[in-house]
Amino acid sequence: MSNGSTDRTEEVVRTAAAENSLIRLLVSPARGKGIACRLGALQSTGRAVFLCDADLSMPPDHIGAFLGLLKAADVVAGSREAIGAARYDEPWHRHLMGRVFNRLVQRIIVRGINDTQCGFKAFRREAADDLFNRQTIRGFGFDVELIYLAYKFGYRVVELGIDWHFDPDTRVRPGVDTLAMVRELLSIRLRDWRGGYGRPEVISG
Repeated sequence: MSNGSTDRTEEVVRTAAAENSLIRLLVSPARGKGIACRLGALQSTGRAVFLCDADLSMPPDHIGAFLGLLKAADVVAGSREAIGAARYDEPWHRHLMGRVFNRLVQRIIVRGINDTQCGFKAFRREAADDLFNRQTIRGFGFDVELIYLAYKFGYRVVELGIDWHFDPDTRVRPGVDTLAMVRELLSIRLRDWRGGYGRPEVISG
């Protein structure tokens, strides 16, 4: 899914799609990582949905572990903080920014998840269809909303420690995007308080 890419991502995917019919490039004028992931997930057709940042900051051979955990879970959240995780080449200020944001998440939204912002997550098909259809956040805070909704509607969420390599070409802007994400956290709480997500009737299998 591409919505505003200015590098060669779309070109690379088109080339790969020409060689493999299982690969599709979706392009949308609607901007925001949250809306891109929502549209991509709901257009997918597999038994599992896997979210992956284009920079592949996690080794692809970790994907099998995510899919394996979906046998007993509904959502698998990749984590740079869980047991077995390792960070490489990350500047100290980026790490600090992430930990401060997670403290806010723990206080405002949901406890028990040490890293909601990691760009690698897997969902069972049924859970993906339900959660992404309820998702409203268009920006970087969409991960938190999905995890919050997963807990609210009774899905089983597990964290998986991963090897993660910092990409200096990250699109997250310290300060500007951080403040936007804090506003998104508050909007999740407000929307739920107003009944915007519906009643928690789902019971995970």
